[in-house]
Amino acid sequence: MSSGVTVEQRWAQFHRYGPYTLLGIAVLMAALSSGIIGMSRRETQLTGLLVLAALALQLWWGRREPDAPATSRPAQGYYVMRTLIAFALCWYNPFFSIYAIVGYFDAGHLLPRRLVRPGLLCTAVIMAGSQCGSGMPPASPVNWAAFGALFLLHAFLTLLFGNLSAREEERTRRQTATISELELANTRLEQALAENATLHAQLLLQAREAGIADERRRLAAEIHDTIAQGLTGVIAQLQAVTSTADPAAAREHLDRAAGLARHSLGEARRSVRNLVPAALEHDDLPGALGRTVTGWSERTGVRADFTVTGTVEPLHDEVGATLLRIAEEALSNAARHAGASRAGVTLSYMGDEITLDIRDDGCGFDPAGIPPYSGRGGFGLGGMRARAERIAGTVTVETGPGLGTAVSARVPLVRLG
Repeated sequence: MSSGVTVEQRWAQFHRYGPYTLLGIAVLMAALSSGIIGMSRRETQLTGLLVLAALALQLWWGRREPDAPATSRPAQGYYVMRTLIAFALCWYNPFFSIYAIVGYFDAGHLLPRRLVRPGLLCTAVIMAGSQCGSGMPPASPVNWAAFGALFLLHAFLTLLFGNLSAREEERTRRQTATISELELANTRLEQALAENATLHAQLLLQAREAGIADERRRLAAEIHDTIAQGLTGVIAQLQAVTSTADPAAAREHLDRAAGLARHSLGEARRSVRNLVPAALEHDDLPGALGRTVTGWSERTGVRADFTVTGTVEPLHDEVGATLLRIAEEALSNAARHAGASRAGVTLSYMGDEITLDIRDDGCGFDPAGIPPYSGRGGFGLGGMRARAERIAGTVTVETGPGLGTAVSARVPLVRLG
């Protein structure tokens, strides 16, 4: 089972306690070999003092290390002093190379990059001198040759492992940088997701508000095109009753007023249910338009013709309702403002489009004089355009003073189902 200790933690433990361990082993080996090497009393005393100096230096560094960053001046001083003490110890007894070898392991930890290789080469000199056969200094040309060969071997290994260590350090640095970049990217992604969530909520709220506003405009247009126009017709018929002395004519106007009132009531009830025009509940668009044009002609006394071209196809309810309301509004405008004597309505099925044309020979008007549609108030040409645009259609008007008016609505032909 894993102890949970990382490689970095193990190296930190070695840097802290490894020198004590290696120094203890070196002292033991030196004590056992002192008689073989032939150390004098004075050399033994100096060696003991150097061991105490090494121990004191290590104790000082152990207290200083937690507060001293790596490659700082105290760290460099510690490495230099320890190397000098190790060199002096190996001068008297080569077994102290066991202690000197620690310089291979923490040069990169204690020294700046430019001093790592010199520090490793110094340790290589100590190790080669300890292993040449006679200790330091070499006693004979053979020992000097052995020292040179061992130094070259240690130097080669030092440079090799130094390069490997540098590459590993560079790889670690890149990994650390990559991890930092990934963490930064992840943080930015989380922020972006949070911002997107907030934006999504705002868009949903705006869409809901826009939908509510659009539905309100649509309801207002429905009421204007049905109940308001019906009540306008009722008022007109009642005014006609008061202006005639013929009982039969008065009765006819009253019957028309009652019919319009019943029709408006039906439209109001239908609007509460599903807002589908009552004329389309039991008939297709051509039939509903035919009855609308006929009823308008009878109420206004204006001759009106209705024509269908192309192949009649069942339409989506929204398409049919839009075209029917546009026709009703255009005819209502013709009756109220144009003073026309004749009107014509043409419904044309043209493949993927359907067009509705309403023409009259009235007085016409100047299109530039009409204020832009604001969504409030009347539902004239602006209201018709808004209806058509709701289903990706268009409404164009051709008119001029004394030239009559032609309203053309063009919408996509969306089939039922």
